[in-house]
Amino acid sequence: MSSSIALGGLVGWMLALTVKHVIADFMLQNAWLAMGKDQKTGWALPLLIHCAIHGVLTTAIIAAVQPKLWFLGLVDFAIHIMIDRAKGWTVAHYGVTQASRWFWWLIGIDQALHHLTGFFLAIYVVANS
Repeated sequence: MSSSIALGGLVGWMLALTVKHVIADFMLQNAWLAMGKDQKTGWALPLLIHCAIHGVLTTAIIAAVQPKLWFLGLVDFAIHIMIDRAKGWTVAHYGVTQASRWFWWLIGIDQALHHLTGFFLAIYVVANS
């Protein structure tokens, strides 16, 4: 991996992955997915579907431009599942509701970690182009 990368490429990939994140997390995520993945039981299917959406979209975007890096969709899927499960487990086991400030802290941390994932994926794509 190179120690320097093209700023234009980094910005372009960050924009593409951020748009992908908004589409997957907000436009394609219904209430069953959003609330289901945070339950004490029955969380696995909504979580897997939600994270699969992220993985498929990431794979499609990256493979369209850099086919040899298609596997980054699997990386995004795996990281997304860990982040969302940690948040869901915390919400379910500590009874965190939207009325609690902790809920909003968890949402903020969750989103920040997802955007950092996108940032590191963008660096990897640009450095390996």
